[in-house]
Amino acid sequence: MPVSVLQKKIDAIARNARTASRLLADVPQAKVNACLLAMASLLDEQKTGILRANRKDVALAVKKNLPGPMIERLTLSDKTFESMKRGLVEVAALSAPAGERFDERTRPNGLKIFKMRVPIGVIAIIYESRPNVTVDAASLCLKSGNGVILRGGSEAFFTNKALAAQFSVACENSGLPRAAIQLVPTTERKAIDLLLHKDEDIDLVIPRGGEGLIRAVVEKSRIPVIKHYKGVCHVFVSRNADMAKAVAIAVNAKVQRPSVCNAMETLLLDAALPDDSKKRIIEALILDGVRIFGDPAARKLVKGIERASEADWFAEYLDLRLAVRVVDGVNAAIAHINTYGSRHTDAIVTESKDEADMFLRLVDSSSVMHNASTRFSDGGEYGMGAEIGISTDKLHARGPMGLADLTTYKWIVEGNGQIRQ
Repeated sequence: MPVSVLQKKIDAIARNARTASRLLADVPQAKVNACLLAMASLLDEQKTGILRANRKDVALAVKKNLPGPMIERLTLSDKTFESMKRGLVEVAALSAPAGERFDERTRPNGLKIFKMRVPIGVIAIIYESRPNVTVDAASLCLKSGNGVILRGGSEAFFTNKALAAQFSVACENSGLPRAAIQLVPTTERKAIDLLLHKDEDIDLVIPRGGEGLIRAVVEKSRIPVIKHYKGVCHVFVSRNADMAKAVAIAVNAKVQRPSVCNAMETLLLDAALPDDSKKRIIEALILDGVRIFGDPAARKLVKGIERASEADWFAEYLDLRLAVRVVDGVNAAIAHINTYGSRHTDAIVTESKDEADMFLRLVDSSSVMHNASTRFSDGGEYGMGAEIGISTDKLHARGPMGLADLTTYKWIVEGNGQIRQ
């Protein structure tokens, strides 16, 4: 497609999204909720056509020899459909944050001043692989009063197109502006560059995907970006751990779904933990098919552990590979995580309150856990309904992003004729 034609398409999408976002500000929540529930019904009614589009994407992905984890994230299943429908119903049931008043005060001169939550405006979501992001992102943006522009990866183009088309139908049938949810209708990469220059119409960009995508968006964007960076997640098993908890947590954190960003990628074992306990955890992981890369101390424990390189401590494997390191207590674990981690999700297994408090306070990550699997770092598990993603930034949001994180605020000042002297 000629650049001039593509530019016109992107200009129209951004302009229409801005118009739609202003119309949404005056739409009753009942209509928004009706739209979300209508979309949940359409997922059932149109499931055959959506799956047909998904099979086309998967077949092309296999033909292109895309990595197994990417194909796994791309593939829709009955479980994925149920998850999308459940997310829509849960978001519809949540209280909308826009209009909420907070930080209220009354000044000596009688002025009443408070902050009011308002939508950010227009949000562009640029993402890879997971078609369910199309539904999750659209539902959260709609419920929080934002227009959304979706640009999924080329590997999921037909699936995303089918899902976005149904959401547009749900909007139109519920009396919402059709342009509140738009999908960039091309796989051309130039479209992303053009989108990232539309700072007059787009207020925020959220990239979700691999490190390369996120870095490219940050470098090219004229629009503020919230980064949903990689998940180099750790579990530290202390000398004070309950071993039954430790084994269950470590196995769940790695094996339950290894291709997602909150799966454990590095296991840290306290040097003071008995060798039998260390071996028990490692052998349980190996029994579940995990390939281990260890430091010298870990390699002495169990035969067959491969040598870990410096790169392994930074690695986000997204499969059944795991780095294992033996560290000298909680302070060394904290130092390792703050050096090699990605500020995503990290956990400690310990029965010591003092040790847990230190870990929770000093680990610099968006979610820090005590005696729980890193797999709980998720908007749904946090009671937020669907999530827009997991931010590893510190501004404007951190961790799983839900409805409130898709709003900003404005100051409201109510007077009765006051003038400043």
